[in-house]
Amino acid sequence: MSEKSAQKKKYIIETARRIFMDKGYKEVTMKDIVEACQISRGGLYLYFSSTKELFEEVLKMEQEDADDVFAESITEETTPTDILAIFLKEQKKELLNKQNSLGKATYEYFFANDIPGRDNLLKKQFDAAVHVLEGLIQEGVESGEFYCEDPRGCARNIMYLLEGLKIASHTRGISETAVDREIMYVMQGLVMEE
Repeated sequence: MSEKSAQKKKYIIETARRIFMDKGYKEVTMKDIVEACQISRGGLYLYFSSTKELFEEVLKMEQEDADDVFAESITEETTPTDILAIFLKEQKKELLNKQNSLGKATYEYFFANDIPGRDNLLKKQFDAAVHVLEGLIQEGVESGEFYCEDPRGCARNIMYLLEGLKIASHTRGISETAVDREIMYVMQGLVMEE
């Protein structure tokens, strides 16, 4: 793919992201994307054959952007406690920022598409996050910062807590105080007393 084509594809994905944020997943049509990008229908179909395919690319871009933001926050001197705090702070921002969120669209997408377990992008992201958190918690245990007998179980519980908070934020709303309380509970359960 040429540089110009790569830029056009990226532009389409970024534009589609905004549309999915506004309308959710179910309501978006290829016509919406064509109009927002101000390109021909054929021009769009050169890159994407459906809103499903396009939304999957949006999800991949979201994950890459989140990974980049997280990686930029970490230095050689950053401790496991600091890294966990950074991770939870980023999660809090996402939980409280429903205007610029793909949360609703993501749930609509997964309810609308019967996706087998191992091909499920959300499952892959969840499992990858559990793996990273498990390593982080294990490192914290080894350095004496954390106390945890089951790093994998703890990592899974953190991710399930965050998933529950995401659902709550989109269905009944959640306050910053409630998010802070849950994050503090996680940190207090892991961090060793001085």
